[in-house]
This record gives sequence, C-alpha cells and structure tokens, in this order.
Amino acid sequence: MVDSDQHMSCYTLLATCDDFVVIDKQPGISVHKDDQLTGLTMRLSEDLGESVFLVHRLDKVTSGVMIFARHSLAAAKLSALFRERQVNKYYLALSDKKPSKKQGSVKGDMVRSRRATWRLATTVNNPAVTRFFSQAVDPGKRLFLLKPETGKTHQIRVAMKSISAPIVGDALYASSLADRTYLHAWQLHFRYDGQDHHYRSDPAEGEFFLTQSVANQLAVWGDPQQLPWPKS
Repeated sequence: MVDSDQHMSCYTLLATCDDFVVIDKQPGISVHKDDQLTGLTMRLSEDLGESVFLVHRLDKVTSGVMIFARHSLAAAKLSALFRERQVNKYYLALSDKKPSKKQGSVKGDMVRSRRATWRLATTVNNPAVTRFFSQAVDPGKRLFLLKPETGKTHQIRVAMKSISAPIVGDALYASSLADRTYLHAWQLHFRYDGQDHHYRSDPAEGEFFLTQSVANQLAVWGDPQQLPWPKS
C-alpha cells in the first residue's frame, strides 16, 4: 500500500498535462532509489498510478521545479529539448560569503575532484557555462539568480564555490551549516508542440529563503527572461 502522506511530503504537484506532469521537489529527496528508500520517480509513479519518465535531474539536496514525461514519446521529445538547450532554467541560491563578482558568468571545464566533488578548470574544451545576478538580501546573506546554459553535474554548486560564494548548507562544497542546502530550481521556460510553457515555484522550505527580503527580490526578478543577462 502506498503511504500517500509520506509520498506527498516529497513533492507538490504543480501541473498535469497530457504528455507530462510538473512537480515541486522537496530538498533531500533523490530522484532515484537511494539508500534502500524508494526514489522520487517511483513514488510519483505509484501516486499517479502510471509510469512516469525522468527527463532531467536535480541533485538530492536541491528543491524545485521538475518535469516527468507520461509516456515514452513525450520523454524523447522533452529529453531532446533539454539536451539541445531549448529549456531555460532559472535557479535561486543563497550564500553568506562575499562573492568575487556580483554578476557575470562562470565558464570552464568540470573535472572530478575528491570526495565525489567536482571543480572548475581553466580549460574550456567542453565547458559548463552559468550566468548569474546577485543581490544582498538579509544581513550577511546574498541571493543569486542563476541561469545554467549547460547541464553538468553539480554545475551551479561548483560555479558558486568558484566565485568564493559557496551555497549555504552545501556541506559537500565546504559551506556553512544550515537547515538545508539553499539551492532551488525556481522556473522552467520552454516551447513544446508549438505552445509556450512557463512553470514557477518559489522556495517553500528553509528559514533563510522565507524572509520578506527574499520575497521582495523574487518580485523584482519575477520574469527572468526579460532581464539583461550578462554575456557568457
């Protein structure tokens, strides 16, 4: 029997379409089976009573907007959109360190480092590219709006560390301890079968995300596609 209360604590259903569903994933939930626990993909399938297909990923520590296809054809089409960089992804992150630059881009090859981490190299053979803005919010805290142009593992977490501003609560990249890792997939914008789709979910967990200063800044950044993004 499915424990629906347990499952629903892992995500919030945002939208249901013929070809896909959109959820807000909670932090600390793996998209795959992890440590003998049922992964998010399986839980969502059980709750909906149908198979769903993973077309992109979020790190276990990351919350926010995710899409799951409802059939194999949709999975192929959506996966192609992500692969061909036809999906605009916007993330929020908080740091309590002073960044080496307050806006701009981070570009470099991702190479494996110690303890299952990655680091940014100075080479650009197959680089990860992340553009960002930031704004001081609460005392000692700076909110970042990030647009990854590529989809590399740990890309945003490594980009933040590379500008001397690791994400609050990201123990893997030597940040401050907190009640969660403060990285949230805020919005997804894409065109599918001739129709524009925009999905947004503001952070719902984490005391530092839930302040009025953060809410005020999200209102300023409300339509990120219209912002003057730094060149990559």
